[in-house]
Amino acid sequence: MKTIKTLGETFGLAALLSVTAFAGAEAHVTFLDREAKQESTILATLQVPHGCDSKATTEVRVKLPEGFVFAKPQPKAGWELEVIKGDYQKTYDNHGDKVKTGAIEVRWKNGNLSDDFYDTFVIQGKVSGVEAGTSLAFPVTQMCGDTVEAWDQVAKEGGDAHGMKSPAPLLKVVAGEDHADMAGMDMSAMAGAAAPAGDTVKAGDLEISGGFAKAMLPGQPVGGGFFTVKNNGQTDDRLVSVSSPAAGEVQIHEMVTKDNVMRMRQLKDGIAIGAGETVKLQPGNLHLMFQKVKTLFKQGDTVPVTLTFEKAGKVDLVLRVLSAQGK
Repeated sequence: MKTIKTLGETFGLAALLSVTAFAGAEAHVTFLDREAKQESTILATLQVPHGCDSKATTEVRVKLPEGFVFAKPQPKAGWELEVIKGDYQKTYDNHGDKVKTGAIEVRWKNGNLSDDFYDTFVIQGKVSGVEAGTSLAFPVTQMCGDTVEAWDQVAKEGGDAHGMKSPAPLLKVVAGEDHADMAGMDMSAMAGAAAPAGDTVKAGDLEISGGFAKAMLPGQPVGGGFFTVKNNGQTDDRLVSVSSPAAGEVQIHEMVTKDNVMRMRQLKDGIAIGAGETVKLQPGNLHLMFQKVKTLFKQGDTVPVTLTFEKAGKVDLVLRVLSAQGK
């Protein structure tokens, strides 16, 4: 489980009035954009406008409906992220691969979102196999310590949800277009393909190669970076930190799936590079997370980073920005 601490210390009067007006207009959890085209990949952005009875929000759980597939949540600094996986009711095509299982629930845990502020929680996913005019319901459980708000009421077909006390956020599916969607635009480091080897950089006994980053979607605040480190020496080393002029902060993260639950955590102690070992930072496992990105990573660009090792010292590396699929 995890914690989020991202509230600013000072708020201008205009900003505070804006948030207050927003909370008054939308008293429940809703989507920022409430429509999605058929067979399109979207950033489903949930807005949480307040806490529970003035208490701070500490956990947000979202159940994903059938027809919203290949889901990948956006990590939030300071929160623990869990993805519950399970079986789909039918099989979906993912670039030629037949997929029967995937994320069915997302949980941001151990946060601290004050009732005085609102925040957004983002999930990338594809709307697939859903008829135009259908509304997909995303039941949300908002937890504030021992107080729980369940936004899970769904009107019967043709019914009116406006009179409900705790309506579930709805995403209305509209007719798509005849061109290819953006399904390949992967916002996270959770799944992808091998990258072509990049330039090899040597520092003492270490060889760093195959560095790449993924292109980012518009509005995406975090990026992923990957490379391989080979220790040819007889002494252990450790990657202790990473920095880049392209981001306000670069963190080292690990993703682990256990009992169909995917957890991501920051490795504050870095990554051990054992003597004679090769360590790969790759999609779905170890990776870099670029926070507060100054300019979205675009395919064909490069991202400079400085790796700091315990023994080998500082090493400059350039990551090639590949497509959002890592190709």
